[in-house]
Amino acid sequence: MDALARMLVDWFSLPENGLSTIFVVAFVSATLLPMGSEPVVFGFVKLEPERFWAAVAVATAGNTLGGMVDYWLGVGAHEAVARGKQTVHLKWLQRLGPRALFFAWLPVFGDPLCAVAGWLRLPFWPSVGWMALGKFLRYTTMTAALMWVPDAWWQMLMRPFSGG
Repeated sequence: MDALARMLVDWFSLPENGLSTIFVVAFVSATLLPMGSEPVVFGFVKLEPERFWAAVAVATAGNTLGGMVDYWLGVGAHEAVARGKQTVHLKWLQRLGPRALFFAWLPVFGDPLCAVAGWLRLPFWPSVGWMALGKFLRYTTMTAALMWVPDAWWQMLMRPFSGG
């Protein structure tokens, strides 16, 4: 088991397989699993700043595909749980429609929002479009903002973990 774990860590190490790593982490973090992909995107862009837009595009694609999985999980949950029953809909989500998925980038709230959109059967492709727009803007702003932080601050932050 240790050999498998070491092999996976080596394969996903940045920057050799950085874009693959970004995609996988962004995809997994968009499902209902609690993890963030921003540190991976930032770490890659810090090492290879000329690939900023490639990293943002890959992270957006992976995170949006993960949101699409959440959407379809919501559709499936509706079929399994509420078939033939009256369900209580979130009126504001119905009122906003697919535009509400612009907020799918929000921590804690965003991923379940995608599942609820599937539950409510909001139109799929408009939902995906709004989801992708919000996620793209999040990755662009967060990564650009983190790039402005001086290296000395990151080094000070990491000092307790480096043993020095």
